[in-house]
This record gives sequence, structure tokens and C-alpha cells, in this order.
Amino acid sequence: MSNTFSSLDWLVFCTYFLILGLSSYLFSRTTITSTREYFVGSNAMPMFAVAISVLATSQSAATFLGAPEYSYKYDFTFIGFYFSGFLAVLFVAYVLIPRFYALRAVTVYELLGNRYGESAKKQAGVMFLVGRVLASGARLYIGSLAISMILFGDILFLHVALSIIILVLGALAYTYFGGVKSVILSDSIQAITYIGAGVAVVIFLYYSLQHVEIMQILQQNNKLNFIDTSFNGKFSIVALLSGWFLLNIAAFGLDQDMTQRVLSCKNEKEAAKSLIVSLLLSIPVVLLFMLIGVLLFVFYQQSTVVQNFEGEKITIFMYYILNEMPEGLRGLVTVGAIAAALSSTNSVLGAMASVAVEDLYKPWKVKQGTLSEAHFLKASRIAVILFAVLLSLMAMLSYFWQRYSDLSLIGFALGVMAFAYTGLLGVYFSAIFTKRGSAKTVPWALSCGFLTVLFLQPYTSGVQINFSWQIVIGTFVSFFIMQLSKNNKNLTN
Repeated sequence: MSNTFSSLDWLVFCTYFLILGLSSYLFSRTTITSTREYFVGSNAMPMFAVAISVLATSQSAATFLGAPEYSYKYDFTFIGFYFSGFLAVLFVAYVLIPRFYALRAVTVYELLGNRYGESAKKQAGVMFLVGRVLASGARLYIGSLAISMILFGDILFLHVALSIIILVLGALAYTYFGGVKSVILSDSIQAITYIGAGVAVVIFLYYSLQHVEIMQILQQNNKLNFIDTSFNGKFSIVALLSGWFLLNIAAFGLDQDMTQRVLSCKNEKEAAKSLIVSLLLSIPVVLLFMLIGVLLFVFYQQSTVVQNFEGEKITIFMYYILNEMPEGLRGLVTVGAIAAALSSTNSVLGAMASVAVEDLYKPWKVKQGTLSEAHFLKASRIAVILFAVLLSLMAMLSYFWQRYSDLSLIGFALGVMAFAYTGLLGVYFSAIFTKRGSAKTVPWALSCGFLTVLFLQPYTSGVQINFSWQIVIGTFVSFFIMQLSKNNKNLTN
């Protein structure tokens, strides 16, 4: 089967971008007069819209291609990560969100500023920005690589760079003019697009396997396991209730990328509901894409599959898209991959801009006497463009690094936010649950949590330890350092 785009595929592709263009124009027509309105929608966003937006952001292009890969190789135990996430969301909803709303926070790092002083807020903000440029730049590269393979049939730098630009311009169309309100509304379109693509693939695969005993094959190959009862399994019950639980707390409560939308709700109760609903919706969506993986296992069980494209390792879903998928459906899956990548890219631009302006730039300018909201709103839009350029450059750097370096920058960059999470977890737990810690210990706790997890990587020290335990150890180190000094500022409840 040809792996080039047909006229029908291009029709689907162009229709999607026409919808993107029209919706970005409509969503951006409202006049914005303040940074609070730009970054958190003046706390007026509907709960369900926020829930869909959080769902869309959490389901990136990595999930779109990665969930089928996991179930193809293993089973359904990855879904345990989302049940762990549900427990973490309950913690975030009832412990962290009330504190953010009590401060009328625009960014999550304002809580640290209130507890330990302005320097702590700035240090946490800088760690977030550095980590996000690396992590989201690498994710942008992965998404653009997939799009280049499908759209152009190769992974030449020019085509990958063009795919990067397509994604960034699509993200900017929403974020630059309309801020978080436009992002939240557009995420509904992205969610419908990539979920619709997933449903279409499942239906097509199922009917192509009509004369095959699907359930019997899956049972014989132990593909229907949902729970890992081992001790050291990647998604074992022990891992889910320890390291993955902590990681999800950080992802949903301490990472501005995810939490910004939640802070746009009208009150803490609506914000809590939006998080819980988003996780409940995420579970069937992830199961949908894992179902694709096990159906692909059945489809290819008698075949020799070499998951490689021009020297680049590819997922089984990508292999199927390139080699088996019929015209029309290939176009739909392409826009599904773009939608998944866009929903995570547009959100991160707004999140990074909010931290840069609210936590770093605005306090500095206010001290100099600048109080104009028009000035800070202009600065916010400039920051969105700046971070769009930085993410694009990081994605392009990833292209060359992946080919000319023995150390995988992609692996490091994708994990870097998880490394940063341990420091943030230790500092926040100290701020919330103890009366100890100070502005002096915050930078040490943040950096030592990060360095602990970095040291525990196989490519750093040769140590082989489950990643969930790395998160636990890094968080403990960060928390311990915070306990070495007495409190110097009280948290406002």
C-alpha cells in the first residue's frame, strides 16, 4: 500500500486546518484587558470546558502513539498509572487548590512566594521554565517527526522543521490573541479530533480482523492483564501508590502547564470538579488507544515487523499508519496526531508566559513603578512568541542531537520535568505540612531533588532502579533538605 498522501487525505487535512483557522478567529474576538484575563480567563471558565482542556493536554502526541505501543508489547497494566492519577487528583483538589484560590493565584508558584518569599517563587518558576523548554521542545520534535513521516513520507530536516512550524503556528493561532480562554475552547476541538481518529482506527481494525478469534489470541498471550501484583513491575501496585502517585501530584498540581486551566475556574469547588472529571474521562480515552495496541498485536501476530523508518525507531501504530492504513483514514489519523500535539503545545506556551510575566517580570517592573495592565498584557503576548521560538529551536536541536550524539537528549528532555518534580514536591510538602524550611534552603532542595534523580539514571551512574522509586528518593532528599532550617515566613491560609 502506498505511504503517500492521497487527494482524500489532503482534503481531510485541509478541512481540519480550515476549522482551526475559523475557530481561532472566533475564539480570539473577545477583548482582553488584563493579564489575569489573559492567563486565567478572569476565573470565569466553565468547569466542563476546563476538564476537557486538561484531558486534551494530558493526552499528548506521545500518548497518541505511546499507549498503543505499550499494550502491543505488554498488556493493559499501563492504565494503572491513571488510577494512581485519580488518587493524586483528589489530593490536589482538596489540599492544593484551596490554597491557590485563597491567594487568588495566577501561577502555582505564588504559594511558595507567600510561604518562603519572592526568591522561592522565582527559583521554582525558573526551574519550571528550563524544564519545560527541554521537555516540551522534545515532545514537539516527536510530534513533528510523526507528522513528517505521514505527510511527506520521509524525515528530512526540512520536512521535520516544516512540521514543527505547522504545529507552533497552530498553537500560536489560539494562544497569542485569546489567551487561556481560547486555548480551553480550542482543546474541545482537539479532543474530539484525536478521540474520533482513535475510534475510527479501532472500528477499521476490528472489521479487518472479523474472522480472527481476537479474545482467544489475547488470552493466550496474557494481553488482558490490568493489574501488576509484582513488587518491581513498572506499573505494579506498589509503584502506583508511591512514585507514580507523587509524579501525578506534581503533574496536576505543581506544574503550571496543567494547573493554569484549573485556576481559570470561578471557584475552588469548580476547579476541584474539573480535575476529577478530566481524570475520569482520561481513563476510557487511554483504554481506547491501548485497545488499538492489542488489536495491532493480533493483526501482526503472523508477521515480522521491523519498527524502523529511515533509521528512526517508530511505534507499532506509526508502522501501521505508514504501511497499512487506507486513504482517508490516514488523513484523519494525521490530523488526530496534530490535534494531540497541538493541545499540549498551545497550553505550554500560555503556561510558560504566565510564569515568566507573573512570577519574574511583573514583580521586577512593579518595583520600578510600572503598573500599567496594557504594558504587562503586551509583555505576555511577546513572551508567548518568545517561548514559541525557543520550543521550535529546542525541537530542531533534538533532530540533530538524536543523530549525532550517543546520549539521548530526547530521553533526558522527556524526563527532565519528572526530575524537576522531585524538588518541587519536597519544597511544597515542607510548605504545606511543616513549619520548617526557608528561602535559603529552597534552591538547595530544588536542585538536589533534580540531581538525585539525574544521578539515578542508568546513563549517569549505571544504577538500575525503577523510575517510580527514583521519584520517591528524590522527593525525600528535597524534603529532608527543607527540614534543615527553621521557618522564616508563615503561609497564609
